[in-house]
Amino acid sequence: MDFTYDEEQQALREAVRGLVGKTYADYENRRRTVAEEPGFDEKLWARLAEMGVLGLPFHEEDGGSGAGPVEVAIVAEEIGRVLAPEPYLTAVVLAGGLVAAAGSAEQRAEVLGALSAGERLLAFAHAEPGARWTSSATAVTATGDGSSWTVSGTKEPVPHGARADQLVVSAALPDGGTGLFLVDPSADGVTRDGYATHDGGRAARIAFADAPATPLGEAGADRTPTIAAVLDIARVMACNEAIGLMEVALSTTTEYLRNRKQFGVPLNTFQALNFRAADMYVSLELAKSMTVWATMVLAAGKPDQMAEAASRAALQVSRASRHVGQEAIQLHGGIGMTAEYSIGNYTSRLTALDHLLGDGNFHLTQLSATVADHEQVDPLP
Repeated sequence: MDFTYDEEQQALREAVRGLVGKTYADYENRRRTVAEEPGFDEKLWARLAEMGVLGLPFHEEDGGSGAGPVEVAIVAEEIGRVLAPEPYLTAVVLAGGLVAAAGSAEQRAEVLGALSAGERLLAFAHAEPGARWTSSATAVTATGDGSSWTVSGTKEPVPHGARADQLVVSAALPDGGTGLFLVDPSADGVTRDGYATHDGGRAARIAFADAPATPLGEAGADRTPTIAAVLDIARVMACNEAIGLMEVALSTTTEYLRNRKQFGVPLNTFQALNFRAADMYVSLELAKSMTVWATMVLAAGKPDQMAEAASRAALQVSRASRHVGQEAIQLHGGIGMTAEYSIGNYTSRLTALDHLLGDGNFHLTQLSATVADHEQVDPLP
C-alpha cells in the first residue's frame, strides 16, 4: 500500500495549513475567537469556502469538489493541529454527509451548494438526553399528514445548533424506523438555547413542538442505516482531527522538556521523563497507523468494513488521546493545568472528540459483540 500523499494532496495540505495556521498560529487569537459568539471565525469559514474546502466531500453536480476521504482527512488533521474551532466535522462531514447520502437531487443541489459556498451552516440534531450514541431516534417523533410533516421532542447536545441556518433532524417515524428531516430553526415550534462547551465549542438544546419539517429524500423512509454509515465516516474523520491534536501536544511537550530547567538542568536530562515522552510517541504512532488504515478503508469504498474500521480506529485513538493528553499536562507541571496555556485545551478537545460520537468503552463493546464471528486460531495445531 502507498501511504504517501500525491502532489495534489500535498498542495491541499499546505494550503489548508497555511490558511488555518495564519489565523490560529497565535494561540491567544484562538482564545479570543472562542470567547465570542458564534465561537469560530466566520471570516475564516468564508475563506475555507472560497478555497473549496467546505465542498470537498460532495459531488460536483451538488456544488462540491468530488474529493475523497483522504482529502477530507487531511483537512480534519490540519484543523486539529491548530485547535481550530470551526465546525468542519459536524457541519460538513456529518450534517452535509447526511444530506449527500439521503437527500433528493434538488435538496443536494440547494443545501450542499449553499454549504459549500459558506452561505449556510448546517447542524445535525440527533443526540437525545439519556441516549448513548445510537443510530436511531426515540425522543423526537415525526408526524405526517399527507405531504406535510412535523417533528416534536428535544435534541441535546446539538453542536453549533444555536448558530445553524438549517437543521438536519432525526426523528422516530410513525410506522417504525428513523427518518431524516430538514428544519428551519427560525420556524414556529423551534426553541434553541445555546451554550459554550468545555473545549471552547458551542452546542444547543433544541426543542421542537409540532415544528414544520421537510423529509430528506423519500418521505417515510427508514434512514437508520444511512445515519449509521455517516456516523462511521465522521468517527474516522474525528480520529484524523485527534491525530493532529496529539502530534502538536507531543511536540509541545518535548519542546517544553528541552527548554524548561529544574535543579539547573533541562527536564529532558531526567531519564524517567524521556521514557514517558517516548511512551506518548508510541501511543500516537499506533493511533496514527490505525487511523490511516480506517481512512483507506473508506477510500476503497468497502461499506461492509466501514463500521468495524471506524470502531477499531476510534478505540485506539480514544486510548491514545487519553494517554497523550494526560501525560502532556503532567509533564508540563503546574502550567499545564492553567486554562491560559494551550496544552490543557488540546486535552479538552481530545476529550470532547472522544465523547462526541462514542467513547472507547462504547467501541470496545461494539467490537466485542463480533468476536464470535471470527474463526478460532489454534496456537498449537
